[in-house]
Amino acid sequence: MEGYILDWANMLLRWVHVITAIAWIGSSFYFVWLDNSLTRPTAPDLKDKGVDGELWAVHGGGFYNPQKYLTAPKSLPENLHWFYWESYSTWMSGFALLVVLYLFNASTFLIDKNVFDMSPGAAVGFAVSYLLIGWIVYDSICRLFGKNDRLVGILVAVYIMAAAFVACHIFSGRAAFLLTGAMVATIMSANVLVWIIPGQRKVVAALKAGQPVDPIHGKRGKQRSVHNTYFTLPVLFAMLSNHYSMTYAAKYNWVVLILIMLAGVLIRQFFILKHKGKINVLWPAAGVAALGVVAVMIAPQPRPTVASSGGAEAAATAVSFTKVQEVINARCVQCHAAAPKMMPTAAKGIKLDTADEIKAHAQLIYQQAVQQKAMPLGNVTQITDDERALLGQWFEGGAKTTN
Repeated sequence: MEGYILDWANMLLRWVHVITAIAWIGSSFYFVWLDNSLTRPTAPDLKDKGVDGELWAVHGGGFYNPQKYLTAPKSLPENLHWFYWESYSTWMSGFALLVVLYLFNASTFLIDKNVFDMSPGAAVGFAVSYLLIGWIVYDSICRLFGKNDRLVGILVAVYIMAAAFVACHIFSGRAAFLLTGAMVATIMSANVLVWIIPGQRKVVAALKAGQPVDPIHGKRGKQRSVHNTYFTLPVLFAMLSNHYSMTYAAKYNWVVLILIMLAGVLIRQFFILKHKGKINVLWPAAGVAALGVVAVMIAPQPRPTVASSGGAEAAATAVSFTKVQEVINARCVQCHAAAPKMMPTAAKGIKLDTADEIKAHAQLIYQQAVQQKAMPLGNVTQITDDERALLGQWFEGGAKTTN
């Protein structure tokens, strides 16, 4: 029953997280596009009203004419829409999902003893601290060097790369990727909570009181909003990466993470410039090149064969299924069984209790345990390279279940 309840919590939280993230990213992308697509008004009445830019669009059978005021209209409208709950809801649902899936199962999902041996309590402490420190360092960079956008961008990029390196040397690869994405997502939501919305509230309050508006609020909010739009694609990859073990299980997984996140930034840069009417294919080309480097880095390599009693033989040599089943029983069924010992229910619904089930999942076993070495998760059951090679020989020999 516990596993059933956790599965429901996982599913519903993930659903809510995706829905709110779509709303947040959608509004963010829309306003970046809108801001970069506005044209100076030519009508004298618009200039007199303080309109600094406008745009005409058609959608859903109607015409729209959004206008941007340099400061604010002479009289503020009664109904003023604020964009912030999308951000808050995305972060809260994401953090709840992190707690349910990773922090409650720290020994399975956060820890890889081959990377760094620590207790579950220490892993949880490191994970939460990783998120908090990320915001503190980022915010400090913006506070100290905020007048120089280029320097801020460089320093933030360097910090995120350093953080990715540290995460990949403390946590399991899967957790390191996700936590790095969560750290950047925390920065994005904190930007909205700590600076963007409070700054906008101060502007509105000053206008209502008939007082002069401090321009620093607009400048700071704009800077943080621009940072958020560049963060978006890297965060989306990090959130999806747990489905692609070939990335986080790579030998130099921190380099893989950095290069793919960089590709996201470069591709986003292309679209931001495109909104301004500037098309430069070098930006997406550089992003594709970064992805190409990753593809070469993580490509499957020839694996060693198991040495027989008479010497090293070809990989296709027949392997006793009894030995294969012994390896699977020792290293896999703790999570993949009808009644697993390390999970409330069979992980991903995959069971390897019987010969028929092993045969049915032979391709998956080969991919995950031999080619990508992503399983066992965090190598918690300490499978050896010889055992992986044995599984590989068995699969390449036809994955027979008879000795």
